[in-house]
Amino acid sequence: MALSEIGEINQKLKPGQRLLGLDIGSKTIGLALSDTLLTIATPAETITREKFTKDVERLGEIIAAEDVGGLVLGLPVQMDGTEGPKCQSVRQFAENLLEKMDIPIAFWDERLSTAAIERLLVREVDMTRKRRAQVVDKMAAAYILQGALDAIAIGNLGP
Repeated sequence: MALSEIGEINQKLKPGQRLLGLDIGSKTIGLALSDTLLTIATPAETITREKFTKDVERLGEIIAAEDVGGLVLGLPVQMDGTEGPKCQSVRQFAENLLEKMDIPIAFWDERLSTAAIERLLVREVDMTRKRRAQVVDKMAAAYILQGALDAIAIGNLGP
């Protein structure tokens, strides 16, 4: 498959398939799963990054086990709307992933997703720093995926 626009990715799914949201960092990949109706994103797990082949192997296991039909990758666009080195890294990850598996991939602007989750965990949940470190990546992935699901649902597909 090729890269898809966010508004097209749900059309490439078979009935009952889910979307998997990824928050790709240099050390971890946060994962979140949609429900089969593509309405709710739920934090799933955090993969500690190893070699790319190991990361892809783990993603493949999750994709198969959860009947995932497409991926939504958070794109860390800078505040001024430009793409810097982190965006290039995520885009390269997607290209490398497409060489290993046949699955539609779409990008979603993730500006401030981790910051929003950190604020939530500190202010609302009063979570310790150690515990926050364990959950922030998968919660950021859920935040990213939920934004994409909401946009798909209302047809507000952004830039």
